[in-house]
Amino acid sequence: MLFQQGQRIVFIGDSITDCGRKSDPEGIGNGYVRVVRDYLSIGLPAVSLQVENRGISGETILDLKARWQEDVIALNPDWLSVSIGINDDWKEVSLTQYRDTYRELLTETKKQTAASLILMETTIISENPNDGKNERLLPYNQIIREMAEKFSAILVPQYQVFTQYLRTQQGKVLTYDQVHMNSTGNLLMALNWLDACGIRNEPLPRSS
Repeated sequence: MLFQQGQRIVFIGDSITDCGRKSDPEGIGNGYVRVVRDYLSIGLPAVSLQVENRGISGETILDLKARWQEDVIALNPDWLSVSIGINDDWKEVSLTQYRDTYRELLTETKKQTAASLILMETTIISENPNDGKNERLLPYNQIIREMAEKFSAILVPQYQVFTQYLRTQQGKVLTYDQVHMNSTGNLLMALNWLDACGIRNEPLPRSS
């Protein structure tokens, strides 16, 4: 079994992870982190896990760096799930800055904790698969894949699954503004996360 009794899973990222966690009495929010938490609670009834949401709206990799000690290292997670990159594109964080900072943060995590890593590709910035906007995220996702290989992390191919879905869906939507997930988008994110971790028996289809 991947997750063991009493382990702590910390999710860190931007608004897609945040999803109103600060106004939620449980501090989990109403997004994919909640779906993952609930699925693990039901699917692994004999295992109690501590799930922590440390997403903050609008953040880039540089913002994560500023709070990494408090929101990651100090929590001493057994598992760390990172989702960051969309705001880096919008705020024009250079690929060099993105790569170097991502590497620095993961290196620090490995030095100071025993955390295993789960790295999530970005999702999307458009639900139109033909307008070319999502392709802007490809360089950031390539860096995420590089980091996953370098640090022996589980890679969650969110971009692959989302873009594959957009090419095949019929009149359905995953977001309420092209970026922030509706309940369907959050479910897709959560199921893909669970698939990548080997929790579900029937994984979602992925593009080749």
